[in-house]
Amino acid sequence: ERRPDVLTFTTDPLDHPVEIIGNVHCELYIRSSSEFTDFCVRLCDVYPDGRSINICDGFIRVEPGKCELHKDGSLQAQIDLWATAYRFLSVHRIRLLVSSSAHPRWARHTNTANPLNDTVVRVAEQTIYHDSDHPSALILPVMEIT
Repeated sequence: ERRPDVLTFTTDPLDHPVEIIGNVHCELYIRSSSEFTDFCVRLCDVYPDGRSINICDGFIRVEPGKCELHKDGSLQAQIDLWATAYRFLSVHRIRLLVSSSAHPRWARHTNTANPLNDTVVRVAEQTIYHDSDHPSALILPVMEIT
């Protein structure tokens, strides 16, 4: 979370518990200098003392034809973080991390079409869009707590 190549989005402290049950996914509008790259997302619970605990994560291996291409050249990527059941407590924060790698959790990507064990590695410049034309979002299955 402290790496300069990781985007971090964190809510304000919650004023009530938030319970999620079901499939979590992230919709990202992206652009990359490489046709072959990865995008990784991680959902975390941030405790009042600052500890950040991983709840679930997912990634997409981007290649030509895998994501929806928009007229402006951006790609719409759907990233499945799988199903989970979790309760974020009051005063905790919900955090989303977005990066282009999560090694060793996911195998490294060379940002080329070559095999992943190739020694040729390219640096890719990544862009995440978040505006009215590119509504990147984390979709949580929030349940009513009674």
